[in-house]
Amino acid sequence: MLKKILLIPAFVSVINCFAQAKTDSLLLTILQKANTVVARKVLEDPQTHRLQIIYTQINRDGQNKPSFKNYYYNYDANSYFNPASMVKMPLAFLSLEKLNELNYSGLNKFTRMQFDSNYVGQKTLLKDSTSDTGYPSIANFIKRAFLISENDPYNRMYQFVGQESINRILQNKGYNRLRITRQFMGYTEEQNRHTNPILFINPNGSNLYQQDGAYNSKPFDFSNPFLLGKGYFNKNDSLVHEPFDFTKHNYIPLEDFQQMLQSVLFPSSVPEKQRFNLKKEDRAYLLKFLSQYPSETSYPKYNDSLFYDSYVKFFFQDSTHRMPSHIRVFNKVGWAYGFLTDVSYVIDLKNKVEYMLSATIYVNQDGILNDNKYEYETVGHPFLNELGKSIYNFELKRKREFRSDLSEFKIKYDKRNPLDKRTAIIEVDN
Repeated sequence: MLKKILLIPAFVSVINCFAQAKTDSLLLTILQKANTVVARKVLEDPQTHRLQIIYTQINRDGQNKPSFKNYYYNYDANSYFNPASMVKMPLAFLSLEKLNELNYSGLNKFTRMQFDSNYVGQKTLLKDSTSDTGYPSIANFIKRAFLISENDPYNRMYQFVGQESINRILQNKGYNRLRITRQFMGYTEEQNRHTNPILFINPNGSNLYQQDGAYNSKPFDFSNPFLLGKGYFNKNDSLVHEPFDFTKHNYIPLEDFQQMLQSVLFPSSVPEKQRFNLKKEDRAYLLKFLSQYPSETSYPKYNDSLFYDSYVKFFFQDSTHRMPSHIRVFNKVGWAYGFLTDVSYVIDLKNKVEYMLSATIYVNQDGILNDNKYEYETVGHPFLNELGKSIYNFELKRKREFRSDLSEFKIKYDKRNPLDKRTAIIEVDN
């Protein structure tokens, strides 16, 4: 519903601006060649758009071993952006890691789950109609989180891993600036500290493994405030004449997201402590659904005219809504509060091109949060598409000593049965 906007004094409170932002000349040169009005407008005022970009060149040696070189534009690990659905990516990795470390007979990503409740506001989940078994599972949560970025799978993986474990494990892997404090359920700070009891069950309905509800008693460091905008609409749909406070929201720096993705794509390229404990088949599952399209997937069966192939491929999202047949993108995106973020590994199987590209942009011209008036379609998506094209075209022309052997990432994707007459999903919470 559109909301009436009141006149507000034109001030903006932004903590941690780009005072220490890092920019490399190569990436700046590439960006300066952008030839659209939107791209030029954003690049003229990167601070207002809180723009951060990381472009990573990947070069192979004679044994096909990759090396990585990052180039930055306006990058500052201390400059806040709201990660939104980006947090679903590490939760998928952590969920598989936890299953492997539990090492319980019969317990795996396909095992059926049921979620009970034991604290105020918690919601049960006993069935999942989007799954081929009719029950929730970590495997189906990962598909739903990656294919079109559904929200409840994140909540359920958060409940499985637990708030304390999420933060402790990721920080022990070297991601020291992050905090993951919130589910996407409108919970209070205290409610988010509690997680549901979970039951894993056998196909015959008998109990296999039970996990009690958990509580995180450890405090977070909220001493560094993040305030943004000049006003916001609260839960009562009233306009508050002060900046929106993101201090207790989720936060992970852009480079950390990229490093997490790189650690799964190329485990040996990162220090051992940063890797996730994944079985070979778990890693293959992640790679598949980081890059598979909704139109290829039977369970869940999404309406592919609404959830088109480039729906969560921001760097390739144009008016055609199609993806080139020789390109695959292994990525995760997020969008909320005027922020758009994409962290991607791109491969061109025909031209043997590969690179990583990560970016976040803020598009909120009126400075009001929660008014449903963000320039996603007029500024955010067109800019990210132009950025994606600029980097891809540069990579096509870039000389390499050795051509990349990308056979490891040539994946056999699912194919939806054309005779499947089930009604496709048209409404989701993402």
